Amino acid sequence: MNELAEKGRRRIEWIRSRMRLLADTREEFSKTLPFAGLRIGMSLHLEPKTAVLLETLASGGAELVATGNHGSTQDDVVAYLRTQGMTIFGSRDDSLDDHHRNLESVLAAKPQILLDNGADLAAGVAASGAEGIIGGTEETTSGGLRLRAELAGKVPFPVIVINDSILKAIGENRHAVGQSVVESFMRITNLMVPGRRFVVVGYGWCGSGVAHYLRALGGKVAVVESDELAAFRAAMDGFRVGAIEELANWAEVIITATGQPNVVGAEIFPLLESGTVLANCGHFPWEIDVASLRSSTSETTQLDDAIERLDFADGRHLILIADGRMMNLAGREPKGNSLESMDLGFLLQALSLERVATAADSLPAGAQPVPDEINRKIARRMLQSMGASK
Repeated sequence: MNELAEKGRRRIEWIRSRMRLLADTREEFSKTLPFAGLRIGMSLHLEPKTAVLLETLASGGAELVATGNHGSTQDDVVAYLRTQGMTIFGSRDDSLDDHHRNLESVLAAKPQILLDNGADLAAGVAASGAEGIIGGTEETTSGGLRLRAELAGKVPFPVIVINDSILKAIGENRHAVGQSVVESFMRITNLMVPGRRFVVVGYGWCGSGVAHYLRALGGKVAVVESDELAAFRAAMDGFRVGAIEELANWAEVIITATGQPNVVGAEIFPLLESGTVLANCGHFPWEIDVASLRSSTSETTQLDDAIERLDFADGRHLILIADGRMMNLAGREPKGNSLESMDLGFLLQALSLERVATAADSLPAGAQPVPDEINRKIARRMLQSMGASK
């Protein structure tokens, strides 16, 4: 095993030891072999916690063909997985074009099941008409939106949307994303949170978690939310609520968490105070209109691998974190969500994929939520692992 793969092995070993729900599932799958004879094509952030999920699926007889998401692949993890007989495409330095070619390579391997993130593989199927796929899962809210909008009626097999699960919403999105985004902001910028003015764009499960963790550490937090009910919830939770145009000049830091493109666009940049920090934690790197931002500046300076300074002709400057990509996985020293939350989230993945593998014919085509009995089964197991009673 080469040095890079050995580094990945050591990192994965620690994480595997703390993901107890998946450990039990690996033992169960090794007996039931729900994926025997099936190839799973995957597009998901390739980092150590994901590696434990892949090992769990492999224990159930699956053949894995995978690529990461753009900008978040960790090369030591890829190197280790390749030593385990898995076909893995991609590297951390891949361009967006490289990433699209990696997706095409996964589909060219003719998987029967898809494990998707952002509906990239599903979009490829819709465009190419790939055959032989019996079903799949989708990890993100962003992907669920794509499946129910631009891809509606174009995906002729069932896709279980993991982010529709209330378990994932609470355990991973609100608490784990909230914690990891705030931790990533502090680590990447080395700026203090107490007393700093933050605008969180989006008050879904992820955005609300970010807002609450910022406030818990002493940040002054305002929320931008286009949905009236979510905006009402934010107001009742005690946050200042307003339009981005109203809050732009007040903000010292803006963090996007919507899943939608260009929520901080060209019309907002002139309203921002000099030194404002722009960051994103949504799946796609499109929530901040980075192309317009760079085209409107007179000079850009890469201060380190995750911090970019953009100077305007009027003397102002803005700071962009991680190229507008998901800051807690694409930024410096990416850690992502907590081990326990991903143990929960990836158990949802594993059992949903098992349902697809064993009962795809009983599921309707298109995007759909995690079956209730799977949610409840995992909730009971999680409570037991926490030493809590139901």
